[in-house]
Amino acid sequence: MQSKACPAGWSRFSYSCYLLSERSGSWDVARKDCRDRGADLVVIDSLEDQTALSNIATTEAWIGLNDKEQEGTWKWLDGTPLTLIPAGNWEEDQPDNGGGSSHWGEEDCVHVRTDMKKSWNDRSCSTSFKWICEKTP
Repeated sequence: MQSKACPAGWSRFSYSCYLLSERSGSWDVARKDCRDRGADLVVIDSLEDQTALSNIATTEAWIGLNDKEQEGTWKWLDGTPLTLIPAGNWEEDQPDNGGGSSHWGEEDCVHVRTDMKKSWNDRSCSTSFKWICEKTP
């Protein structure tokens, strides 16, 4: 049985196809773009997915994790809670919901940083970043 290929421009890792966007936008713009492509923002539910992310994320980019429903309760877009990767892959002292500073505002969406371990940080959902879409071929 032959496995299906990923669309042009997408990268294959394990059972999924990934795409780093060419443009930047808010978390909502990112999600809409992924959905328009038959995908969604990446859900990282294994160390293998985090490894794939490390290879794809060459710039700061939105991922499919947020606490929009309830502050401090982080959920992936597929509805699963953040539990499969112990403590996630948070940057030190994150998530901090802006650290109480009005400068940062409410930080309910998560992006991946460009440090060596591709750690996560919470930011205002209106911040402009590239994004990573994921879909099955």
